[in-house]
This record gives sequence, structure tokens and C-alpha cells, in this order.
Amino acid sequence: MKFDGKIALVTGGASGIGKATVMEFARCGAIVICADIDEKKGIEVEQEAKRTNFKVEYAQINLADPAAVRRSAAVILARHPRIDILVNAAGWNDIQPFVENPPDYMDRVVAINLGGTLHLTQALLPAMIAAGKGKIVNVSSDAGRVGSSGETTYAAAKGGVIAFTKSLAREVARNAINVNCVCPGPTDTPMLQTRPEKLREAFLKAIPFRRFAKPQDIADAIVFFAGPRSDYITGQVMSVSGGLTFAG
Repeated sequence: MKFDGKIALVTGGASGIGKATVMEFARCGAIVICADIDEKKGIEVEQEAKRTNFKVEYAQINLADPAAVRRSAAVILARHPRIDILVNAAGWNDIQPFVENPPDYMDRVVAINLGGTLHLTQALLPAMIAAGKGKIVNVSSDAGRVGSSGETTYAAAKGGVIAFTKSLAREVARNAINVNCVCPGPTDTPMLQTRPEKLREAFLKAIPFRRFAKPQDIADAIVFFAGPRSDYITGQVMSVSGGLTFAG
């Protein structure tokens, strides 16, 4: 797939699914903005890309702070005439029973996983509307589709991302802007490695393909929604879980 001349922005682009997506877009010819709160890792991604002549630049963004998100968006739009592809891939949570969730933890989970997506998309959307085209791909989670024990606040936030995807798709279809959603199942990312070994083993046994997703598996689905083969698809939710969640 070719993205020559396209400008793509990927949040959470410094690691895991986000990094795989950044590199895939760059491999396909796009100019890619790797947006992440981790400056050290973001610059490392930028430098890694340069060694292979990929066009990637790092932009710092704090999705937990609405004002900071909008400042970052303004800086990005000052550097680039438009954003053709927006991928809201950043995410964060911990595993713990809902009754034990401290209020500040719940606020942070919702801010990063849902609020940051809302604020960044709203800040970048006018330029897409003016251009009369664009692709928005939101990365939710199968936790948001079918629920997940120990991730209730996260599931609520990611469920919000799914609803946001469907509603926004209706609003901006008249502007030829596609809005779709990818829902990963358990994926071999740094976040997964922080989970207890027993939980990882339980996930693995429940997945029909008997392996965790690779970040590239999710990136491939994101790139499909961002490319021309999905031009007549909008408001859709794709589960990429190796068959873990057939229903929901």
C-alpha cells in the first residue's frame, strides 16, 4: 500500500502498537508524526527511522492534559499544512478490581484513553473538513467491546472510543472523512509484559490461535482503514484478537 505524500499522526507512537504503526506508514511512503509523552523513546523512534530513510518526526504530547493536547495540536498544524491520517493509538491502564480503583487512577485512565482522543481529534478535525477528506482510525480494545475483569475503568473508556467512532463517522461522512476503529485483543507489547504471568497464561490458553497478537498484526489493520481500500467503509469496529472474542 502506498501513502506517498500523506501526512499521518500516530499517538502512542514511541512503543508497541503505535511504533509498529508509525514504521508501517513510513515504510509505505508517508510523512509520520510520532506523538508520545515519552520524549526519550520518541526521539529514538525518529532516529531509527532516519537510519532507513523513513520520514518520521517526534512530537511530544500529554494526552492526560486537555490544554496540553490542544497546544501540541497547534504546534503540529503550524509545521504541517494538514493531517491526512489520524491514528489515536495511545492507551494506558493497570489490572486491579474496580472497587479498588483510586479516584485519581480512574480519572487518568479516562483522560488518556478517551479524553485525549476526543480533544486531539477535535483540534485536528477542522483542517480535515477544510480539505474535504481524511482518515481517522481509533484504537479501542476488545475490553471495550466485551468487558475484561480487572480492567473495568479501562473498558469503560475504550467503550467510549467505540461509541465516539460511530457517532463521529455519521457527523463527518458528508466531508468524505472516514472514521473507523480497531480493537486489539491481548498484544505482545511492553504493557502486556507488566501483567502477572498467570494472567498472560490464561489469555494465551483462551486465544484460538494460541499466540498473542504482534504489534504488526494491529498495525496492518490500522493501515487498512487508513488506505484507499477502505474508502467506502466508515463507522466500523474491527476486532483483531486471534479469535478470542467472536461475539459482542
